[in-house]
Amino acid sequence: MRLPYSFVALLLASALALGRADEVHKAEDRVVFKPSTVRGHFVEQFTPDWVERWSTSKATKEESGEELKYVGVWSVEEPTVYPGIVNDSGLVAKTAAALHAISAQFTEPLDNTGKTLVVQYEVKPQQGLECAGAYLKLLTKTDTKLHAEEFNAATPYTIMFGPDRCGGTNKVHFIFRHKHPKTGEYEEKHLASSPSANVEKTSSLYTLVVKPDNSFEIRINNKVEKAGNLLESFSPPVNPPKDIDDPDDKKPDDWVDNPKMPDPDATKPDDWDESAPFEIVDEDAVKPDDWLDEPQTIPDPEAEKPEYWDDEEDGAWLPPQINNPKCENVSGCGPWQRPMKRNPNYKGKWYPPQIDNPDYKGPWSPRRIPNPDYVEDQTPANFEKMAQDAKKFADETWAVKYKIEKATEDNEEAKLTPSTTPSFSDDPVQYVQHKVNEFLAVFWDDPVKGITEFPVIAGGLAGGFIVFFVLLGLLFSLLTPAKKAYPHKKTDEPTPDDKDSGPSAVKEGSSSAENEEEETKPKKTTKKRSSKKTRKDN
Repeated sequence: MRLPYSFVALLLASALALGRADEVHKAEDRVVFKPSTVRGHFVEQFTPDWVERWSTSKATKEESGEELKYVGVWSVEEPTVYPGIVNDSGLVAKTAAALHAISAQFTEPLDNTGKTLVVQYEVKPQQGLECAGAYLKLLTKTDTKLHAEEFNAATPYTIMFGPDRCGGTNKVHFIFRHKHPKTGEYEEKHLASSPSANVEKTSSLYTLVVKPDNSFEIRINNKVEKAGNLLESFSPPVNPPKDIDDPDDKKPDDWVDNPKMPDPDATKPDDWDESAPFEIVDEDAVKPDDWLDEPQTIPDPEAEKPEYWDDEEDGAWLPPQINNPKCENVSGCGPWQRPMKRNPNYKGKWYPPQIDNPDYKGPWSPRRIPNPDYVEDQTPANFEKMAQDAKKFADETWAVKYKIEKATEDNEEAKLTPSTTPSFSDDPVQYVQHKVNEFLAVFWDDPVKGITEFPVIAGGLAGGFIVFFVLLGLLFSLLTPAKKAYPHKKTDEPTPDDKDSGPSAVKEGSSSAENEEEETKPKKTTKKRSSKKTRKDN
Protein backbone atom coordinates (compact mmCIF):
# COMPACT_ATOMS: atom_id res chain seq x y z
CA MET A 1 0.00 0.00 0.00
CA ARG A 2 1.40 3.44 -0.94
CA LEU A 3 0.56 6.37 1.31
CA PRO A 4 0.08 9.96 0.14
CA TYR A 5 3.46 11.60 0.75
CA SER A 6 1.95 14.77 2.17
CA PHE A 7 0.22 12.72 4.90
CA VAL A 8 3.42 10.81 5.74
CA ALA A 9 5.46 13.98 5.71
CA LEU A 10 3.35 15.54 8.46
CA LEU A 11 3.71 12.43 10.62
CA LEU A 12 7.51 12.31 10.21
CA ALA A 13 8.40 15.99 10.38
CA SER A 14 9.21 16.12 14.10
CA ALA A 15 11.06 12.79 14.05
CA LEU A 16 13.29 13.86 11.18
CA ALA A 17 14.04 17.15 12.84
CA LEU A 18 15.45 15.21 15.79
CA GLY A 19 17.40 12.98 13.40
CA ARG A 20 18.99 15.95 11.63
CA ALA A 21 19.98 17.51 14.91
CA ASP A 22 21.65 14.24 15.87
CA GLU A 23 23.58 14.20 12.56
CA VAL A 24 24.91 17.71 13.17
CA HIS A 25 26.00 16.68 16.64
CA LYS A 26 27.90 13.69 15.28
CA ALA A 27 29.64 15.83 12.64
CA GLU A 28 31.06 18.04 15.40
CA ASP A 29 32.56 15.06 17.26
CA ARG A 30 35.79 14.80 15.26
CA VAL A 31 37.94 11.74 15.81
CA VAL A 32 41.36 12.58 17.25
CA PHE A 33 44.49 10.69 16.21
CA LYS A 34 45.82 8.09 18.61
CA PRO A 35 48.83 5.95 17.69
CA SER A 36 47.92 2.34 17.04
CA THR A 37 49.20 -0.40 19.30
CA VAL A 38 49.46 -2.85 16.41
CA ARG A 39 53.02 -4.01 15.89
CA GLY A 40 54.80 -5.36 12.83
CA HIS A 41 58.24 -5.53 11.31
CA PHE A 42 57.83 -1.89 10.27
CA VAL A 43 54.90 0.36 11.23
CA GLU A 44 54.92 4.09 10.48
CA GLN A 45 52.26 6.66 11.41
CA PHE A 46 54.47 9.76 10.97
CA THR A 47 54.44 10.92 14.56
CA PRO A 48 56.53 14.01 15.45
CA ASP A 49 59.73 11.95 15.72
CA TRP A 50 59.51 10.79 12.07
CA VAL A 51 62.60 12.80 11.09
CA GLU A 52 64.70 10.41 13.18
CA ARG A 53 63.71 7.51 10.90
CA TRP A 54 63.38 9.01 7.41
CA SER A 55 66.09 10.49 5.18
CA THR A 56 65.65 12.41 1.92
CA SER A 57 67.58 11.39 -1.17
CA LYS A 58 69.93 13.83 -2.87
CA ALA A 59 70.95 11.48 -5.63
CA THR A 60 70.89 11.87 -9.40
CA LYS A 61 69.80 9.57 -12.19
CA GLU A 62 70.40 9.51 -15.92
CA GLU A 63 67.41 9.40 -18.25
CA SER A 64 67.57 9.71 -22.05
CA GLY A 65 71.11 10.99 -21.80
CA GLU A 66 70.12 13.71 -19.33
CA GLU A 67 71.14 13.85 -15.69
CA LEU A 68 68.21 14.47 -13.34
CA LYS A 69 68.43 15.33 -9.64
CA TYR A 70 66.14 14.35 -6.80
CA VAL A 71 65.22 17.83 -5.64
CA GLY A 72 61.68 17.15 -4.39
CA VAL A 73 60.95 18.42 -0.90
CA TRP A 74 59.08 16.25 1.63
CA SER A 75 56.94 17.32 4.55
CA VAL A 76 54.69 15.68 7.12
CA GLU A 77 51.32 17.44 7.35
CA GLU A 78 47.65 16.93 8.00
CA PRO A 79 45.56 16.67 4.83
CA THR A 80 43.97 19.84 3.48
CA VAL A 81 41.47 18.06 1.18
CA TYR A 82 38.72 16.08 2.92
CA PRO A 83 40.47 16.01 6.31
CA GLY A 84 39.67 12.92 8.37
CA ILE A 85 41.18 12.27 11.80
CA VAL A 86 42.42 15.29 13.75
CA ASN A 87 46.25 15.41 14.07
CA ASP A 88 46.63 12.46 11.69
CA SER A 89 49.61 13.40 9.50
CA GLY A 90 51.10 11.89 6.40
CA LEU A 91 54.13 12.24 4.16
CA VAL A 92 53.53 14.93 1.51
CA ALA A 93 55.49 15.52 -1.73
CA LYS A 94 55.70 19.31 -1.88
CA THR A 95 57.54 20.09 -5.14
CA ALA A 96 55.60 19.95 -8.40
CA ALA A 97 57.10 18.15 -11.42
CA ALA A 98 60.19 17.02 -9.50
CA LEU A 99 61.84 13.73 -8.56
CA HIS A 100 61.10 12.71 -4.98
CA ALA A 101 62.76 9.89 -3.02
CA ILE A 102 62.85 9.19 0.70
CA SER A 103 63.73 6.09 2.72
CA ALA A 104 63.73 4.59 6.20
CA GLN A 105 65.70 1.56 7.35
CA PHE A 106 64.31 -1.51 9.11
CA THR A 107 65.75 -2.17 12.54
CA GLU A 108 66.75 -5.61 11.22
CA PRO A 109 66.47 -7.34 7.81
CA LEU A 110 63.07 -8.79 6.97
CA ASP A 111 63.14 -12.52 6.21
CA ASN A 112 59.73 -13.87 5.17
CA THR A 113 60.84 -17.45 4.50
CA GLY A 114 57.87 -19.73 5.15
CA LYS A 115 55.74 -16.78 6.30
CA THR A 116 52.99 -14.59 4.88
CA LEU A 117 54.26 -11.18 3.80
CA VAL A 118 51.91 -8.19 4.04
CA VAL A 119 52.81 -4.77 2.63
CA GLN A 120 50.18 -2.13 3.30
CA TYR A 121 50.03 1.65 3.12
CA GLU A 122 47.72 4.57 2.32
CA VAL A 123 47.82 7.01 -0.61
CA LYS A 124 45.83 10.24 -0.67
CA PRO A 125 46.25 12.19 -3.95
CA GLN A 126 44.89 15.50 -2.69
CA GLN A 127 45.38 17.20 -6.05
CA GLY A 128 44.52 14.12 -8.08
CA LEU A 129 46.92 11.64 -9.67
CA GLU A 130 47.74 12.92 -13.16
CA CYS A 131 51.37 11.99 -13.80
CA ALA A 132 53.08 10.59 -10.74
CA GLY A 133 54.11 7.38 -9.05
CA ALA A 134 53.17 6.75 -5.43
CA TYR A 135 54.75 3.33 -5.10
CA LEU A 136 57.21 2.05 -2.51
CA LYS A 137 60.19 -0.30 -2.69
CA LEU A 138 61.44 -2.81 -0.18
CA LEU A 139 65.18 -2.62 -0.71
CA THR A 140 67.39 -5.69 -0.91
CA LYS A 141 69.88 -6.35 1.85
CA THR A 142 73.38 -6.10 0.42
CA ASP A 143 76.89 -6.45 1.78
CA THR A 144 77.53 -2.74 1.25
CA LYS A 145 75.89 -0.21 3.53
CA LEU A 146 73.00 1.74 2.06
CA HIS A 147 73.45 5.50 2.15
CA ALA A 148 69.99 7.11 2.21
CA GLU A 149 71.12 10.25 0.40
CA GLU A 150 72.20 8.05 -2.55
CA PHE A 151 68.89 6.21 -2.87
CA ASN A 152 67.66 6.35 -6.49
CA ALA A 153 65.91 4.31 -9.19
CA ALA A 154 68.95 2.03 -9.60
CA THR A 155 69.14 1.02 -5.94
CA PRO A 156 68.60 -2.78 -5.69
CA TYR A 157 65.17 -3.70 -4.38
CA THR A 158 63.25 -6.90 -3.66
CA ILE A 159 59.65 -5.72 -4.11
CA MET A 160 58.12 -2.68 -5.80
CA PHE A 161 54.45 -2.12 -5.08
CA GLY A 162 51.95 0.72 -5.48
CA PRO A 163 50.05 3.00 -7.86
CA ASP A 164 51.53 4.72 -10.89
CA ARG A 165 49.74 6.89 -13.44
CA CYS A 166 51.00 8.96 -16.35
CA GLY A 167 49.67 9.23 -19.89
CA GLY A 168 48.37 5.84 -20.96
CA THR A 169 49.76 4.13 -17.84
CA ASN A 170 47.39 3.61 -14.93
CA LYS A 171 48.25 0.58 -12.85
CA VAL A 172 49.18 -0.77 -9.46
CA HIS A 173 52.70 -2.13 -9.82
CA PHE A 174 53.77 -5.43 -8.33
CA ILE A 175 57.33 -6.25 -9.36
CA PHE A 176 59.77 -8.51 -7.58
CA ARG A 177 63.43 -9.12 -8.33
CA HIS A 178 64.09 -12.83 -8.48
CA LYS A 179 67.55 -14.28 -7.95
CA HIS A 180 68.26 -17.22 -10.25
CA PRO A 181 69.19 -20.11 -7.95
CA LYS A 182 71.78 -21.41 -10.41
CA THR A 183 73.36 -18.38 -12.06
CA GLY A 184 72.87 -15.93 -9.18
CA GLU A 185 71.64 -13.26 -11.58
CA TYR A 186 68.65 -11.03 -10.73
CA GLU A 187 65.71 -10.53 -13.05
CA GLU A 188 62.63 -8.34 -12.62
CA LYS A 189 59.32 -10.20 -12.70
CA HIS A 190 56.38 -7.96 -13.63
CA LEU A 191 52.74 -8.72 -12.90
CA ALA A 192 51.30 -9.49 -16.34
CA SER A 193 47.88 -7.91 -15.74
CA SER A 194 47.79 -5.15 -13.13
CA PRO A 195 44.69 -3.52 -11.58
CA SER A 196 44.05 0.18 -12.12
CA ALA A 197 45.10 2.74 -9.53
CA ASN A 198 42.52 4.60 -7.47
CA VAL A 199 42.67 8.31 -8.33
CA GLU A 200 40.06 9.60 -5.86
CA LYS A 201 41.07 12.40 -3.51
CA THR A 202 40.10 10.35 -0.46
CA SER A 203 42.56 7.99 1.25
CA SER A 204 43.06 4.70 -0.60
CA LEU A 205 44.43 1.63 1.17
CA TYR A 206 46.78 -0.52 -0.90
CA THR A 207 47.55 -4.00 0.42
CA LEU A 208 49.82 -6.73 -0.97
CA VAL A 209 49.60 -10.21 0.56
CA VAL A 210 52.06 -12.93 -0.50
CA LYS A 211 51.66 -16.38 1.08
CA PRO A 212 54.18 -19.23 1.35
CA ASP A 213 52.21 -21.26 -1.24
CA ASN A 214 53.17 -18.57 -3.82
CA SER A 215 49.63 -17.15 -4.01
CA PHE A 216 49.17 -13.40 -3.78
CA GLU A 217 46.44 -10.79 -3.51
CA ILE A 218 46.35 -7.09 -4.31
CA ARG A 219 43.63 -5.29 -2.37
CA ILE A 220 42.42 -1.72 -2.73
CA ASN A 221 40.29 -0.44 0.15
CA ASN A 222 40.09 -4.00 1.53
CA LYS A 223 38.63 -5.33 -1.75
CA VAL A 224 40.60 -7.94 -3.69
CA GLU A 225 41.31 -6.44 -7.13
CA LYS A 226 43.84 -9.02 -8.30
CA ALA A 227 44.78 -12.52 -7.19
CA GLY A 228 47.18 -15.00 -8.72
CA ASN A 229 50.32 -17.09 -8.30
CA LEU A 230 53.96 -16.05 -8.47
CA LEU A 231 54.73 -19.00 -10.76
CA GLU A 232 51.95 -18.24 -13.25
CA SER A 233 51.03 -14.53 -13.24
CA PHE A 234 54.37 -12.85 -13.99
CA SER A 235 56.43 -12.04 -17.06
CA PRO A 236 59.02 -13.28 -17.68
CA PRO A 237 58.13 -16.45 -15.76
CA VAL A 238 60.04 -17.36 -12.61
CA ASN A 239 61.26 -20.69 -13.99
CA PRO A 240 62.99 -20.77 -17.40
CA PRO A 241 62.00 -23.34 -20.07
CA LYS A 242 63.53 -26.82 -19.87
CA ASP A 243 64.60 -26.73 -23.54
CA ILE A 244 65.96 -23.87 -25.62
CA ASP A 245 67.00 -23.34 -29.25
CA ASP A 246 70.56 -24.42 -29.95
CA PRO A 247 72.41 -21.11 -30.42
CA ASP A 248 75.07 -22.91 -32.53
CA ASP A 249 72.60 -24.47 -34.97
CA LYS A 250 72.51 -22.67 -38.35
CA LYS A 251 70.16 -23.05 -41.34
CA PRO A 252 71.84 -24.89 -44.22
CA ASP A 253 72.52 -22.85 -47.33
CA ASP A 254 70.54 -25.22 -49.53
CA TRP A 255 67.48 -25.23 -47.28
CA VAL A 256 64.38 -24.23 -49.30
CA ASP A 257 61.60 -22.83 -47.11
CA ASN A 258 59.46 -21.24 -49.87
CA PRO A 259 56.49 -23.48 -50.72
CA LYS A 260 55.86 -21.76 -54.11
CA MET A 261 58.02 -20.79 -57.07
CA PRO A 262 57.51 -19.04 -60.48
CA ASP A 263 56.56 -21.42 -63.26
CA PRO A 264 59.74 -21.63 -65.42
CA ASP A 265 57.75 -22.79 -68.47
CA ALA A 266 55.28 -19.87 -68.48
CA THR A 267 55.61 -17.12 -71.12
CA LYS A 268 54.03 -13.69 -71.45
CA PRO A 269 51.06 -13.57 -73.88
CA ASP A 270 51.65 -11.65 -77.13
CA ASP A 271 48.75 -9.27 -76.46
CA TRP A 272 50.01 -8.32 -73.01
CA ASP A 273 50.92 -4.60 -73.18
CA GLU A 274 52.83 -3.61 -70.04
CA SER A 275 53.11 0.01 -71.24
CA ALA A 276 49.32 0.65 -71.33
CA PRO A 277 48.45 3.40 -68.75
CA PHE A 278 46.12 2.73 -65.85
CA GLU A 279 43.82 5.69 -66.80
CA ILE A 280 42.92 7.43 -70.08
CA VAL A 281 40.95 10.58 -71.04
CA ASP A 282 37.20 10.02 -71.26
CA GLU A 283 36.48 11.07 -74.86
CA ASP A 284 32.73 10.67 -74.36
CA ALA A 285 32.54 13.28 -71.60
CA VAL A 286 30.59 16.51 -72.37
CA LYS A 287 31.02 19.89 -70.72
CA PRO A 288 28.03 20.60 -68.39
CA ASP A 289 25.61 23.29 -69.49
CA ASP A 290 25.97 25.26 -66.23
CA TRP A 291 29.74 25.30 -66.33
CA LEU A 292 30.94 28.94 -65.96
CA ASP A 293 33.99 30.50 -67.50
CA GLU A 294 34.65 32.28 -64.23
CA PRO A 295 37.73 32.20 -62.01
CA GLN A 296 37.43 29.82 -59.06
CA THR A 297 38.72 32.47 -56.64
CA ILE A 298 38.34 36.25 -56.54
CA PRO A 299 39.80 39.04 -54.37
CA ASP A 300 37.88 39.53 -51.13
CA PRO A 301 35.77 42.66 -51.77
CA GLU A 302 35.42 43.32 -48.03
CA ALA A 303 39.12 43.20 -47.27
CA GLU A 304 40.82 46.47 -46.40
CA LYS A 305 44.43 47.45 -46.54
CA PRO A 306 45.93 47.45 -43.00
CA GLU A 307 46.96 50.77 -41.55
CA TYR A 308 50.49 49.56 -40.84
CA TRP A 309 51.04 48.53 -44.50
CA ASP A 310 53.85 50.49 -46.16
CA ASP A 311 53.86 50.10 -49.97
CA GLU A 312 57.49 51.14 -50.18
CA GLU A 313 58.66 48.58 -47.66
CA ASP A 314 55.99 45.90 -47.98
CA GLY A 315 55.23 46.22 -51.69
CA ALA A 316 51.87 46.64 -53.35
CA TRP A 317 49.05 45.39 -51.14
CA LEU A 318 46.79 42.72 -52.62
CA PRO A 319 43.52 41.63 -50.99
CA PRO A 320 43.29 37.96 -50.01
CA GLN A 321 41.52 35.52 -52.34
CA ILE A 322 38.17 33.90 -51.51
CA ASN A 323 36.06 31.24 -53.28
CA ASN A 324 34.01 32.69 -56.10
CA PRO A 325 30.37 32.74 -54.86
CA LYS A 326 29.15 32.28 -58.48
CA CYS A 327 30.68 28.80 -58.50
CA GLU A 328 28.91 27.49 -55.40
CA ASN A 329 25.72 26.17 -57.03
CA VAL A 330 27.04 25.09 -60.45
CA SER A 331 29.03 22.13 -61.74
CA GLY A 332 32.24 24.12 -61.81
CA CYS A 333 34.21 27.16 -62.97
CA GLY A 334 37.33 27.86 -64.94
CA PRO A 335 38.79 25.97 -67.89
CA TRP A 336 36.93 22.70 -68.46
CA GLN A 337 38.85 19.48 -69.12
CA ARG A 338 37.62 15.99 -69.87
CA PRO A 339 37.93 13.73 -66.82
CA MET A 340 40.05 10.56 -66.72
CA LYS A 341 38.61 7.04 -66.70
CA ARG A 342 39.93 3.50 -66.12
CA ASN A 343 41.80 2.09 -69.13
CA PRO A 344 40.04 -1.13 -70.19
CA ASN A 345 43.27 -2.35 -71.85
CA TYR A 346 45.41 -1.92 -68.75
CA LYS A 347 47.04 -5.16 -67.54
CA GLY A 348 50.12 -3.98 -65.69
CA LYS A 349 53.41 -5.81 -65.38
CA TRP A 350 53.32 -9.50 -66.29
CA TYR A 351 54.52 -12.11 -63.78
CA PRO A 352 54.70 -15.85 -64.32
CA PRO A 353 52.18 -17.85 -62.24
CA GLN A 354 53.26 -19.60 -59.03
CA ILE A 355 53.51 -23.38 -58.81
CA ASP A 356 54.41 -25.78 -56.02
CA ASN A 357 58.11 -25.81 -55.25
CA PRO A 358 59.42 -29.36 -55.67
CA ASP A 359 62.44 -28.60 -53.41
CA TYR A 360 60.35 -27.22 -50.53
CA LYS A 361 61.45 -28.66 -47.14
CA GLY A 362 59.23 -26.65 -44.79
CA PRO A 363 60.06 -23.85 -42.32
CA TRP A 364 63.45 -24.21 -40.69
CA SER A 365 63.93 -23.95 -36.95
CA PRO A 366 66.99 -24.68 -34.83
CA ARG A 367 67.08 -27.90 -32.91
CA ARG A 368 66.14 -27.92 -29.26
CA ILE A 369 68.67 -28.68 -26.57
CA PRO A 370 68.40 -28.88 -22.77
CA ASN A 371 68.58 -25.46 -21.11
CA PRO A 372 71.88 -25.36 -19.22
CA ASP A 373 70.41 -22.67 -16.88
CA TYR A 374 67.21 -24.56 -16.18
CA VAL A 375 66.21 -24.76 -12.54
CA GLU A 376 62.80 -25.16 -10.95
CA ASP A 377 62.24 -22.75 -8.08
CA GLN A 378 59.06 -23.79 -6.26
CA THR A 379 59.42 -21.18 -3.48
CA PRO A 380 59.77 -17.75 -5.12
CA ALA A 381 57.68 -16.36 -2.26
CA ASN A 382 60.77 -16.68 -0.06
CA PHE A 383 62.05 -13.29 -1.16
CA GLU A 384 65.51 -11.94 -0.65
CA LYS A 385 66.00 -10.47 2.81
CA MET A 386 64.76 -6.93 2.95
CA ALA A 387 66.88 -3.93 4.50
CA GLN A 388 52.05 -7.36 11.00
CA ASP A 389 48.41 -7.66 11.83
CA ALA A 390 47.52 -5.53 8.81
CA LYS A 391 43.73 -5.97 8.98
CA LYS A 392 43.51 -4.72 12.56
CA PHE A 393 45.82 -1.80 11.77
CA ALA A 394 43.70 -0.82 8.77
CA ASP A 395 40.50 -0.98 10.83
CA GLU A 396 42.02 1.35 13.44
CA THR A 397 43.43 3.86 10.95
CA TRP A 398 42.30 3.87 7.33
CA ALA A 399 38.73 2.62 7.89
CA VAL A 400 38.04 5.42 10.40
CA LYS A 401 39.45 8.27 8.32
CA TYR A 402 38.02 6.98 5.01
CA LYS A 403 34.49 7.05 6.43
CA ILE A 404 34.96 10.67 7.53
CA GLU A 405 36.63 11.72 4.26
CA LYS A 406 33.93 10.07 2.15
CA ALA A 407 31.18 11.80 4.11
CA THR A 408 32.94 15.16 3.63
CA GLU A 409 33.38 14.50 -0.08
CA ASP A 410 29.72 13.54 -0.49
CA ASN A 411 28.61 16.68 1.34
CA GLU A 412 30.77 18.93 -0.86
CA GLU A 413 29.54 17.24 -4.03
CA ALA A 414 25.97 17.67 -2.85
CA LYS A 415 26.60 21.41 -2.40
CA LEU A 416 27.96 21.69 -5.93
CA THR A 417 25.15 19.64 -7.46
CA PRO A 418 21.95 21.63 -8.10
CA SER A 419 19.06 20.15 -6.13
CA THR A 420 15.34 20.79 -6.37
CA THR A 421 14.78 19.48 -2.84
CA PRO A 422 14.55 22.33 -0.30
CA SER A 423 16.11 22.09 3.12
CA PHE A 424 14.05 21.00 6.10
CA SER A 425 13.82 24.56 7.40
CA ASP A 426 12.62 25.89 4.02
CA ASP A 427 9.96 23.29 3.24
CA PRO A 428 9.55 20.44 5.76
CA VAL A 429 6.87 18.65 3.73
CA GLN A 430 8.90 18.44 0.50
CA TYR A 431 12.05 17.55 2.44
CA VAL A 432 10.34 14.62 4.14
CA GLN A 433 8.77 13.51 0.85
CA HIS A 434 12.28 13.33 -0.64
CA LYS A 435 13.51 11.22 2.29
CA VAL A 436 10.53 8.90 2.00
CA ASN A 437 11.25 8.42 -1.71
CA GLU A 438 14.84 7.43 -0.91
CA PHE A 439 13.64 4.99 1.76
CA LEU A 440 11.04 3.35 -0.48
CA ALA A 441 13.53 2.98 -3.36
CA VAL A 442 15.78 0.89 -1.09
CA PHE A 443 12.98 -0.81 0.84
CA TRP A 444 11.31 -2.39 -2.18
CA ASP A 445 14.58 -4.12 -3.12
CA ASP A 446 15.81 -5.00 0.38
CA PRO A 447 13.49 -4.29 3.35
CA VAL A 448 16.20 -4.99 5.95
CA LYS A 449 18.64 -2.63 4.26
CA GLY A 450 15.96 0.04 3.97
CA ILE A 451 15.18 -0.11 7.69
CA THR A 452 18.89 -0.14 8.56
CA GLU A 453 19.83 2.87 6.42
CA PHE A 454 16.69 4.91 7.20
CA PRO A 455 15.68 3.99 10.77
CA VAL A 456 13.92 7.33 11.38
CA ILE A 457 11.86 7.00 8.20
CA ALA A 458 11.00 3.38 8.96
CA GLY A 459 9.88 4.22 12.49
CA GLY A 460 7.85 7.18 11.28
CA LEU A 461 6.12 5.10 8.61
CA ALA A 462 5.28 2.39 11.14
CA GLY A 463 3.74 5.00 13.42
CA GLY A 464 1.96 6.53 10.45
CA PHE A 465 0.38 3.20 9.54
CA ILE A 466 -0.90 2.69 13.09
CA VAL A 467 -2.38 6.17 13.32
CA PHE A 468 -3.90 5.88 9.86
CA PHE A 469 -5.71 2.63 10.56
CA VAL A 470 -6.90 3.81 13.99
CA LEU A 471 -8.41 6.88 12.38
CA LEU A 472 -9.90 4.71 9.65
CA GLY A 473 -11.54 2.46 12.23
CA LEU A 474 -13.02 5.40 14.09
CA LEU A 475 -14.31 6.81 10.81
CA PHE A 476 -16.11 3.57 10.00
CA SER A 477 -17.66 3.49 13.44
CA LEU A 478 -19.07 6.99 12.99
CA LEU A 479 -20.47 6.27 9.54
CA THR A 480 -22.13 2.91 10.40
CA PRO A 481 -25.98 3.53 10.57
CA ALA A 482 -28.04 2.28 13.55
CA LYS A 483 -30.43 -0.64 12.91
CA LYS A 484 -34.16 0.22 12.67
CA ALA A 485 -37.06 -1.89 14.03
CA TYR A 486 -39.71 -3.05 11.57
CA PRO A 487 -42.69 -2.76 11.19
CA HIS A 488 -43.10 0.92 12.18
CA LYS A 489 -45.15 1.45 15.28
CA LYS A 490 -48.34 3.51 15.16
CA THR A 491 -48.06 5.00 18.68
CA ASP A 492 -45.71 7.21 20.53
CA GLU A 493 -45.64 4.94 23.50
CA PRO A 494 -42.48 2.95 23.94
CA THR A 495 -42.67 -0.69 23.04
CA PRO A 496 -40.50 -3.64 24.13
CA ASP A 497 -38.73 -3.50 20.77
CA ASP A 498 -37.80 0.17 21.37
CA LYS A 499 -36.31 -0.64 24.72
CA ASP A 500 -34.11 -3.34 23.23
CA SER A 501 -33.15 -1.87 19.86
CA GLY A 502 -31.63 1.48 20.95
CA PRO A 503 -28.85 0.46 23.34
CA SER A 504 -28.20 -2.77 21.46
CA ALA A 505 -27.47 -0.99 18.18
CA VAL A 506 -24.96 1.34 19.82
CA LYS A 507 -23.09 -1.49 21.42
CA GLU A 508 -22.98 -3.35 18.15
CA GLY A 509 -21.60 -0.30 16.36
CA SER A 510 -18.97 0.21 19.03
CA SER A 511 -18.09 -3.42 19.02
CA SER A 512 -17.69 -3.37 15.24
CA ALA A 513 -15.37 -0.39 15.36
CA GLU A 514 -13.23 -1.99 18.04
CA ASN A 515 -13.00 -5.26 16.16
CA GLU A 516 -12.09 -3.52 12.94
CA GLU A 517 -9.46 -1.55 14.76
CA GLU A 518 -7.96 -4.72 16.13
CA GLU A 519 -8.03 -6.41 12.74
CA THR A 520 -6.44 -3.52 10.86
CA LYS A 521 -3.59 -2.87 13.30
CA PRO A 522 -0.37 -3.98 11.62
CA LYS A 523 1.36 -6.87 13.30
CA LYS A 524 4.97 -6.40 14.33
CA THR A 525 7.32 -8.79 12.66
CA THR A 526 10.96 -9.44 13.54
CA LYS A 527 13.53 -9.90 10.75
CA LYS A 528 16.98 -11.32 11.39
CA ARG A 529 19.88 -9.48 9.85
CA SER A 530 22.33 -11.56 7.91
CA SER A 531 25.75 -11.45 9.50
CA LYS A 532 28.85 -11.04 7.35
CA LYS A 533 32.08 -12.68 8.34
CA THR A 534 35.13 -10.45 8.15
CA ARG A 535 38.04 -12.07 6.44
CA LYS A 536 41.24 -11.87 8.42
CA ASP A 537 44.72 -11.65 6.98
CA ASN A 538 47.15 -14.27 8.05
